[in-house]
Amino acid sequence: MNIAIVTETFPPEVNGVAMTFGLIARELGRRGHRVTVYRPHRRDLPAAARGADHTEVAMPGMPIPGYPLLRLGLPARGRLMREWQQARPDLVHVVTEGPLGASAITAAQRLGVPVTSSFHTNFHAYTGNYGFAPLRRSVLAWLRHVHNRTRRTFAPTQELCDELAVLGFRNLAVLSRGVDVAQFNPARRSRELRASWGADDTTPVVLHVGRMAPEKNYGLVFRAFDAMRAANPRCRFVLAGEGPLKAQLCREHPECVFAGFFSRKEIGRYYASADIYIHASLTETFGNVLTEAMASGLAVAGFNYAAARQFIRDGENGLTVPCDQPEALIAAAVRLATDDPLRRRLRPSARAAVEAQSWENVITRFEADLLAAAGVAGPLEPVPLPMAHPA
Repeated sequence: MNIAIVTETFPPEVNGVAMTFGLIARELGRRGHRVTVYRPHRRDLPAAARGADHTEVAMPGMPIPGYPLLRLGLPARGRLMREWQQARPDLVHVVTEGPLGASAITAAQRLGVPVTSSFHTNFHAYTGNYGFAPLRRSVLAWLRHVHNRTRRTFAPTQELCDELAVLGFRNLAVLSRGVDVAQFNPARRSRELRASWGADDTTPVVLHVGRMAPEKNYGLVFRAFDAMRAANPRCRFVLAGEGPLKAQLCREHPECVFAGFFSRKEIGRYYASADIYIHASLTETFGNVLTEAMASGLAVAGFNYAAARQFIRDGENGLTVPCDQPEALIAAAVRLATDDPLRRRLRPSARAAVEAQSWENVITRFEADLLAAAGVAGPLEPVPLPMAHPA
């Protein structure tokens, strides 16, 4: 097929959405599809770039306040219609719900081109983190309006599909997340890197990877860290990432190592060189960092939803707690900090739990769903997922 992907974030930007669709665009191109990615202009990238697997086209955009590395796409209905009249896509897939994505849906519909979308970010839940709680209903209405104009909306888990259905979203399907088990691998553990953190083979290193922003629940992250350090003073804490909270967190927590931003390739060495991962966020639609930590052989703890609900069997390959019990997450973190035999038992089991979750399998199913949405293949059917385990 000739597939147009419209997104406001894409590599070299580092976040779950950019990483996911960077892999999808590359793999669909390798499978013989003609893939064109429409993304906001960045000064460090050319206006158009043709790679071996896909083509990128820069669209009008502006910096997002507080996130200078990210861009907001501007409406581009007229330009997209002109481009698609000259080279008509068989299907348009809209990744993000901003002005660029919304205008792409309008352009596709006016040309009679099938269009699908994906739901990656709980923007309506983020309104409370940024002081805009009264706008929650308006944001939710916008998201619902955008997605319900498409033939299919893909979400990362069946759990989220069910939640969105209750909120009035229609035509939902699952686009799960894979994990690169070669890149995120215990074999990449580095004694030298651990030494740079002040850790030897007996030191429990606690890692956190992600965008340093209010929605990541850093208040609870550091409460857990404080309790872990009180229970086991040998613990070391390493945080990798950037974001609007970084300067404040560095000032408030000089006991931690703030490692900064790393490429996807390099961050795998950081995961493998740690021992424990505490996932405190309650706004993720999936939580790629959790499966990356598990693939890297870390002992993990998190709330029982999204990726944790899908992959963790409590007490067997990680620890999970109910979403409304933050104190239980702190207690689980302390267990991992103080119980060496528990960590040694959980770590190989964590790796084993995600080894079958390859990107190849995930993209094969998504490819079939896109073919069906474009009318090239049979109807879409429910996507089987690993069994969710009770709390």
